[in-house]
Amino acid sequence: MIIDLIDYPTLRVIWWLLVGILLIGFAIMDGHDMGVGTLLPFVAKSDVERRVAINTIAPHWDGNQVWFITAGGAIFAAWPFVYATAFSGFYWAMMIVLWALFFRPVGFDYRSKIEHHLWRGVWDWLIFVGSFVPPLIFGVAFGNLLIGVPFHFDHDLVSTYTGSFWGLLNPFALLCGLVSTCMITLHGGVYLMHRTEGEIQRRARIWVSVLGLLFVVLFSLAGIWLAFGISGYQITSAIDPAGFSDPLAKTVVSAPGAWLQNYSRWPLFMALPLLGYVGVIAAVVFARSGKTLWAFILSAVGIAGVIGTAGVSMFPFIMPSSSDPRSSLTVWDATSSHLTLFIMLVVALIFVPIILIYTSWAYAVMRGKVTAAYIRENNHSTY
Repeated sequence: MIIDLIDYPTLRVIWWLLVGILLIGFAIMDGHDMGVGTLLPFVAKSDVERRVAINTIAPHWDGNQVWFITAGGAIFAAWPFVYATAFSGFYWAMMIVLWALFFRPVGFDYRSKIEHHLWRGVWDWLIFVGSFVPPLIFGVAFGNLLIGVPFHFDHDLVSTYTGSFWGLLNPFALLCGLVSTCMITLHGGVYLMHRTEGEIQRRARIWVSVLGLLFVVLFSLAGIWLAFGISGYQITSAIDPAGFSDPLAKTVVSAPGAWLQNYSRWPLFMALPLLGYVGVIAAVVFARSGKTLWAFILSAVGIAGVIGTAGVSMFPFIMPSSSDPRSSLTVWDATSSHLTLFIMLVVALIFVPIILIYTSWAYAVMRGKVTAAYIRENNHSTY
């Protein structure tokens, strides 16, 4: 049969990679939209300047949401245990993200309906909230995954979350949230520099420099904390990579330094945290020298390095359990069936390239600077 072309363990690893790629795509594409929204009140002072900033992302922000939806759908279909456990345990955090995201489309569409400074000022700050909160919460979520989430499965494989919303806001998770926020906001600042000129570009350059420095400091602090202050998880029993998905069919222990073991096994993966540093630092250098397109590409490389670092550090774990380690969800026991993963892979190989081609075409058509003169000349057809 054609399904036998790829064995079950290989498909499980492929989907771990694909989900990671989708998350990176979301962080890069929707991330620069959110970065622009976060910087909106600070780099654009007048109404015209804020309209310039908004119109740099106006043609693309809703299309970039495809990455968010696709990543969520992939987790639902490929990792049903993870989807069910995470969306119940992180319920209120997810709701905060969704409520914040509501402000973005409404803010973009309604801010220019009435020409009044108070009306537009309120919507501008709501766009800021809708852009600042999601990266912060997503970073906090990753921080909690690295610490371990308090949940367990019963004998019927029904998960129960035993933590609280406030428990998610622990110091290490908040630090990871700040790393995520700096990274995404810097990415948006570089994009603003690429699409604008004059005072907006100058202010964005300052923010990019500051955020680059903050990122290096915070990312380093998170790495040190993870290496010396947080215990990771490791599987101590035999596992069957081709077996049925049963999270309870293994033994897991918490051990200091466990999240660093993969780098000892496969030293090549040390390139990932280096990419995080090099990408962001080079992005700042290129942005300050006026090579904004290269700065944007390098910022994207930095994002890929940071997310890749989290994924490789945890592999094969996806969602460790701090209250019952054997309930931890891994690449080998949290996936859908062999047939489901194979069909999804075929679908992904067809539609992901289509998304990439269309997105590239849309950005090529809409390339160029957005200026104050353009906004004034197209007053009724711009945001």
